[in-house]
Amino acid sequence: MKKLLFVINTMGQAGAETALLEVLKKLEGCGHEVFLYVLMGQGEMMGQLPSEVRLLNRNFSTMSVLSGAGRRRMARTVCRAFFRNGGCWRKLCCLAKVFASMARGGRIRISKLLWRIVSDGTVRFDTTFDGAVAWLEGGSAYYVAEHVKAVKKTAFIHIDYENAGYTREMDRDCWREFDQIFAVSGEVREHFLEFYPAYRYKTGILYNMLDEERIRKRAGEPGGFTDAYDGMRLVSVGRLSWQKGYDIAVEAMKLLKDSGYRLRWYVLGEGDQRGRLEKKIRALGLKEDFILLGALENPYPYYVQGDIYVHTARFEGRSIAVQEARILGCAIVATDCSGNREEITHGKDGILCGLSARAVADAVAALIDDDERRMALGREAGKTRLPEGKRTEELTDIFL
Repeated sequence: MKKLLFVINTMGQAGAETALLEVLKKLEGCGHEVFLYVLMGQGEMMGQLPSEVRLLNRNFSTMSVLSGAGRRRMARTVCRAFFRNGGCWRKLCCLAKVFASMARGGRIRISKLLWRIVSDGTVRFDTTFDGAVAWLEGGSAYYVAEHVKAVKKTAFIHIDYENAGYTREMDRDCWREFDQIFAVSGEVREHFLEFYPAYRYKTGILYNMLDEERIRKRAGEPGGFTDAYDGMRLVSVGRLSWQKGYDIAVEAMKLLKDSGYRLRWYVLGEGDQRGRLEKKIRALGLKEDFILLGALENPYPYYVQGDIYVHTARFEGRSIAVQEARILGCAIVATDCSGNREEITHGKDGILCGLSARAVADAVAALIDDDERRMALGREAGKTRLPEGKRTEELTDIFL
């Protein structure tokens, strides 16, 4: 019996975590010991962990990583990591170097800035694993590369690497320690290789695996809208982060309202941009029209009860939310960015539009005005099948 370790940054409610849970479910009954270590020791999705997977965190909190209290707890975790394992001066110097590289790039991303402190200051294990998988870039990749003993090491890239804010100074060439690297889409792979062309020989593609049957079943469960609104409904799902472009969505909603359209826009997700978005919503007079519902355990009834699914991301890897919208036969409007381009065939199973409020508003308006086209796009999206997932034995061959 072999030992296989997965490492992830958090178990918060997000796409990469959803994809990991699907892989762990696939590995049930594989005949090997499967372990999970969560760097931040926190996340509300832990309740979905398969019973056969052994969690290595001694103290784990199911507190949301997106709530105010959850973010404060994570701040304390980072502080403890700074002092654990020694090397405080080295950690401080690394922090300053990474901060300088981000400043030169014109955008400071605090979450990325602190991953080195977390990975260097978390618990380490004496066990030598047969396989270790860094499920995300950033902290988990640094931790597996430098602090995990394993015969075989695998890393996953889930995001447009440069736009996500990673730098060579931050990485310290951790990627050379991995035997294989997988991107979740072709565009993600190419963006990563623009940074690290020397690793082309060991960088492949392994698509996210989703349980389509379970998603359709959950979409039919009780839930969904309760406000008795009888106009058009727009739905978006994803963290309230700068990456997801909800500031653009709010502005697009204002344009639609000023043009006389009767509709509401609902966003399912939580994140650090909530305060800014609420302020913008109030300033534009959209309090009754643009509604932040928060993160929900079962978002799927909203997909099917809405009229149009809208995804305004600035960049993506391979969006789980867009894939779910396709599975559920939604008419989709998405910005023409990395990840979305690979997911949607423009004019066939969705609409791709420019990354601006006007472009989003015009694309949405075109589908509101054309019932037949909207329905046709939804039917075609529902016919599309996602890339076939790997069987259990194929996954163990990949990771071990």
